Amino acid sequence: MNPLEQLPIPLLEWYRDNARRLPWRDDPTPYHVWVSEIMLQQTRVAAVLDYYRRFLAEVPDVAALAALPEERLLKLWQGLGYYNRARNLQAAARQIVEQHGGVFPSDYESVRALKGVGDYTAGAICSIAFGQPVPAVDGNVLRVVARLTGDDGDITTPAMKKRVAEQLGRVIPLRAPGAFTQAMMELGATVCLPNGAPLCEHCPARDFCAARLEGRTGELPVKGKKKERRVEERTVWLLFRGDQVALRRRPDKGLLAGLWEYPNEPGDGPLPPAWGIEPLCVEYAGQGRHIFTHVEWRLTLRAVEAAGEALPPGWVWAGLQELRQTYAVPNAFQCCAPLVEQRLGRENGKEARP
Repeated sequence: MNPLEQLPIPLLEWYRDNARRLPWRDDPTPYHVWVSEIMLQQTRVAAVLDYYRRFLAEVPDVAALAALPEERLLKLWQGLGYYNRARNLQAAARQIVEQHGGVFPSDYESVRALKGVGDYTAGAICSIAFGQPVPAVDGNVLRVVARLTGDDGDITTPAMKKRVAEQLGRVIPLRAPGAFTQAMMELGATVCLPNGAPLCEHCPARDFCAARLEGRTGELPVKGKKKERRVEERTVWLLFRGDQVALRRRPDKGLLAGLWEYPNEPGDGPLPPAWGIEPLCVEYAGQGRHIFTHVEWRLTLRAVEAAGEALPPGWVWAGLQELRQTYAVPNAFQCCAPLVEQRLGRENGKEARP
């Protein structure tokens, strides 16, 4: 018998006894499932939990999301990264309001047509929130199926994803499609691990898993080699004036589009004269590093005490409370946060919060 055909019953029993308690599982409405799945893209569950709760407290439904000012949306998303996810989430909410009268669509094609929703997310929403037997194939699921069936296809290819979706479509239980979808994700996240040895002794499929029986768990899944990241050396200028620091907004397109940042330039040159900043003093303030999907930033931090308040057009002076509540500064500049908080907190005559 095909290993996948043997999987549903032991998998669902295992999931019943071992599933983590997660807030979006407690109340799996379409909106909750959708928001959680978008947040979980490229992000660990542990990192999402607090963001999810805060987000729903302020943005409880599709209408609220559609109406939320973008600046506030990005601030709520700050720290999760991949900010286009947030913009697409809002664009999709506006689609739902305009095209579906504010009611989340329930058929797969309409869900799939929402901005930022791919095959996996549409499958997750339709199976978990609407109880439809639609597979949801993400990296966890691909890994589980590749090991279970002994498939040595490259899991990064569309052909492999299509094959796995077709296989799951034939075995997904009609009475429990949502539980099956979540169980597959859970198995990949907690037992059939991506890095290091899988915890086969805890797996409900251990008796019929091809990779385990053939001693190939270290070989599967097969994954194509990633393109090597480009390295960029950049200087970040932390421009201070009393209890404020300078921010500028990034361009509307490209990396970190539309977010606020500490001014920075490629290389390790002097303070750019074109900015018109008169420095009272310039000090080395440390190093930082941030890795994006295709590029790595290696940052040199320099603290500058500015003589005047003039800034280039579009830049702002921001105080500590504005940094915390208003301006979305991406994690790429997380290495700057301790210095900025300490400096602005000291200028305010109190210690900054940790």
